[in-house]
Amino acid sequence: MTTSDTAVHTQPFQAEVSELLHLMVHSVYSETDIFLRELVSNASDACDKLRYEAIESPALLGEGDALKIRIIPNKTAGTLTIADNGIGMERQELIDHLGTIARSGTKAFVSKLKEAKDGLGLIGQFGVGFYSAFMVADKIVVVSRRAGESDVWSWTSSGGSGFEIARASEEDAARVTCGTEIVLHLKDDAKKYLETYEIERIVGAYSDNILFPIELVPEEGEPRQINSASALWQRSKSELSAEDYKKAYQQIASAFDDPAMTLHYRAEGRYSYAVLLFAPSTKPFDLFEPSRKGRVKLYVRRVFITDDADLLPGYLRFIRGVVDSEDLPLNISREMLQNNPQLVQIRKAVATRVVSELEGLAEKDAENFAKIWDAFGAVLKEGIYEDFERREKLLALSRFTTTTGEKRSLKQVVADFKPNQTEIYYLVGDSIERLKSNPRLEAATARGIEVLLLSDPVDAFWTSMPTEFEGKPLKSLSLGDLNLDLIPRVDATDEAKKDEPEADEAATIAVIKAALGERVSDVKASTRLTSSASCLVADSQGPSRELERILSQQNRGMRAKPVLEINLRHPMVGAITKAQAGSKAVDDLSLLLLEQAQILDGELPEDPAAFAARLNRLVLQGLGG
Repeated sequence: MTTSDTAVHTQPFQAEVSELLHLMVHSVYSETDIFLRELVSNASDACDKLRYEAIESPALLGEGDALKIRIIPNKTAGTLTIADNGIGMERQELIDHLGTIARSGTKAFVSKLKEAKDGLGLIGQFGVGFYSAFMVADKIVVVSRRAGESDVWSWTSSGGSGFEIARASEEDAARVTCGTEIVLHLKDDAKKYLETYEIERIVGAYSDNILFPIELVPEEGEPRQINSASALWQRSKSELSAEDYKKAYQQIASAFDDPAMTLHYRAEGRYSYAVLLFAPSTKPFDLFEPSRKGRVKLYVRRVFITDDADLLPGYLRFIRGVVDSEDLPLNISREMLQNNPQLVQIRKAVATRVVSELEGLAEKDAENFAKIWDAFGAVLKEGIYEDFERREKLLALSRFTTTTGEKRSLKQVVADFKPNQTEIYYLVGDSIERLKSNPRLEAATARGIEVLLLSDPVDAFWTSMPTEFEGKPLKSLSLGDLNLDLIPRVDATDEAKKDEPEADEAATIAVIKAALGERVSDVKASTRLTSSASCLVADSQGPSRELERILSQQNRGMRAKPVLEINLRHPMVGAITKAQAGSKAVDDLSLLLLEQAQILDGELPEDPAAFAARLNRLVLQGLGG
């Protein structure tokens, strides 16, 4: 045993922890009850971990009490103790778990915490619940013994810049035979949490469905259990109320919002398992993390196994809840989790059931489905790209902003087809506002055709595949050739304009091509423009310009040269035809056609300074300067 192991050791907090504690100590929250929920939840996790490790090593459980959590108020000392006989922590684990935050997104959490007027829900979302105790305590002492170990360690902090860690006293070591004891020295304005009725109220609201008994040990009287400690998902739906489900969701998901959808059923047959799943109504901070991990917990016969079993596909990663199997082995390994045939079948069946439940919600409860779509629509659309088997269902579920309105379904769009319309038209871009003013819409607008306006990054991916809905292909207004001539125009005046004289097509295109050179792959006469002079489109055989833009930002591909489409009836194009070939005016006007099309696409011209000089030159010429 080294001197450093036996001596009191002072160590600074990780920078993010120090900043977090500063915010906690200075009471960002108007509601501080959360601290008890978080500490009880951590204690429950510790009991779960011990029970799981004891599958391989039964001796870890010893011959002591059953796994439980104890809450001990002491008004005389002004302390509140939360103790468990779970897995416990050794010295290095205390340092790692309580002195640093390894989880990604910590900086984002601190940033959001600074901005929040009332950050009540943020702690649970970011997994930093232990530190919430500093909202009510000016000193915290943690005593812990790792299961199967003889050493007991003490961690102490007053929420300043660091903490002390040392071997526990003989008295503490005798008391903590296994697990962790957290002693909060409460601030004067937090002494209400020593009242038994306050403790019971908080446990009843947030922790009633914790699977381990929670004992309240009052200063006077006998210890008593204050939670139901039942696996709610194993109970019959007829026994449960909406409030029961809400509490279960908030405890399982560490959330404070209401669930927008609840799915509770038991599967019987070849495999037996219970399912309790929820769709939140608000978006978690880590929804778009590259790992795309789900948060559905896997239990086997009420024993927690893992929350990392990928029980749902990535596009359903926002779903929270529990799947409890009756058939899987308790000692299932991580490798078995990936390949176990029972689990493969469970994944497939549960995913199908979730999508079916979303379909039912969309049909029967549009308000709650709208909450899910607003928060998670961009995630669900990943499934259109990834899940061929359920693509048609996910397309039917999808809601779109269109040139007609918001939250429009494809079924509604198809029902409003114009005469002779056979395709669903869409446009992809980086914002709805920019898409609404995009010149590529002009031909469709002239005919009253409803167009999907797609602005989520995932839209560029799922639309890159041949896709159809109810036999109607989806077609981009920015790809390849477009011919809407069979669909009548809304305004008869516009229809008559088709007979207006055009600039000479061959001569004009030849002049513009010569002026632009290698900047474009081709110049074509446009059928999609009615009032604008030009637009850029992608080749019909290649990816869309929006997909190219996203991939190039990620260094995953070079951008192809675009096709410039010109409106032969536009005065600016006519001016090019009339100007002398090879003149400065022709070059300026041709480049301006390209550059204004780039700007309308949300891009900068290749040479902004040259663009400004060119524009000034043409303006002065128009003013007679």
